[in-house]
Amino acid sequence: MDLTTRKTIMITLLNKISLYNTFGVDDFNSIEGAIDNMAPSMVEYYLSDLNQYSEDIYLNKRDIEKSVSIGDYNLYIDYSDNVYLELDNDENFNQETASFW
Repeated sequence: MDLTTRKTIMITLLNKISLYNTFGVDDFNSIEGAIDNMAPSMVEYYLSDLNQYSEDIYLNKRDIEKSVSIGDYNLYIDYSDNVYLELDNDENFNQETASFW
């Protein structure tokens, strides 16, 4: 058996009001300061929770106005004021190869 790492990237459109309320901010520009004052595990917990209630979507990265990186998570705001969450996840899975013997 071969243990292999596979990279998956999920992008979801977030409800920005829920995001702002979760971190106690009024806009995207304030989010980085709020995150800097929180424990990283708490930030990841909140982002994971917000991600559960959102749907996967395509994001054209040329439309990104600003971004914030937090561990495996990236937050983006586009020029239309939509907020996206990207989860960069490395998954380990078993890959069995057939044997000739």
